Amino acid sequence: MTVRHALAAIVAAFGAAMPLVASAQGELVVYCNVQEEWCRPMVAAFEKATGIKVSMTRKSSGETYAQVKAEAANPRGDIWWGGTGDPHLQAAEEGLTEPYKSPKLADLQDWAVRQAEQSKYRTVGVYAGALGYSYNTDQLKKKNIPEPKCWSDLTKPAFKDEIQVANPNSSGTSYTMLATLVQLMGEDKAFDYLKALHKNVNQYTKSGAAPARAVATGETLVGITFQHDAVVQAVGGAPMKIVSPCEGTGYEIGSMSIIKGAKNMANAKKWYDWALSVDAQNIGAQAKVSYQVPSNKAASAPPQAPKFSEIKFINYDFAKYGSSAERTRLLTKWDKEVSTLPK
Repeated sequence: MTVRHALAAIVAAFGAAMPLVASAQGELVVYCNVQEEWCRPMVAAFEKATGIKVSMTRKSSGETYAQVKAEAANPRGDIWWGGTGDPHLQAAEEGLTEPYKSPKLADLQDWAVRQAEQSKYRTVGVYAGALGYSYNTDQLKKKNIPEPKCWSDLTKPAFKDEIQVANPNSSGTSYTMLATLVQLMGEDKAFDYLKALHKNVNQYTKSGAAPARAVATGETLVGITFQHDAVVQAVGGAPMKIVSPCEGTGYEIGSMSIIKGAKNMANAKKWYDWALSVDAQNIGAQAKVSYQVPSNKAASAPPQAPKFSEIKFINYDFAKYGSSAERTRLLTKWDKEVSTLPK
């Protein structure tokens, strides 16, 4: 082979390798915890805005926390977007996520900034959502059951095998319910309540939003979820009513974190900044799948979103109930004292 031919071969080989290098620099792996119908347009909009190719996996927040922890020695994900803040705070406490102060922090609601400060900037609030439940109005009328208005109503014998709620081990929604009831009633009374509720539960789902879909189809009479998940179904025409329990209720701060050791760190920070922008935070509402309150002060909550001013909220202690020790303790207690009970 002549020198000229050798050089030509090297140039050709280098040129062939270039697309692989460019591809590797233009990738991002996102773990998404909201509905698939919201995850997909977020990914499409980010790809269009940046040219970065996104691989997205949709799971519940509890499942994602477990995955991030399991992959800590060799992270496969870059960004953890959405889902209840408690597992994000736990991951932050355990050093599973990366500190990052976005230049967009100044544009955010106070509760979103507090989330960042509490976690030493390892997570940030992207939306807020109220806990509650919904019921199928057609089924309620057919079964001739009085309208439930309070948490206490759900333990009545009339609701035997009529309620769905997620398992708090896999679902951030259901862990928020567990922590809410403990703060609202006191721990002993809360667990007495959960034991009574257990008798009326027909299924503990994996996903926090699944009970709202089951209410919409008439598969179950009552579903305990975040209210915005029920609004999605109601807006779609399902015969259902959404309840803010009379005793008071908790709420979530849906969060976002960069996974420590992310292989695409620069692109993860690009997503992080972009996801806090007005344009990104309006995507869910435009897709008619997001009825949460967005964290960017200039973003718009859709008119169908629950009115926070009309809901009786507890003073939810995110620091305590997002801590690793308290979360583990409560979940272990639920597993031991509630989930194993006979019907």
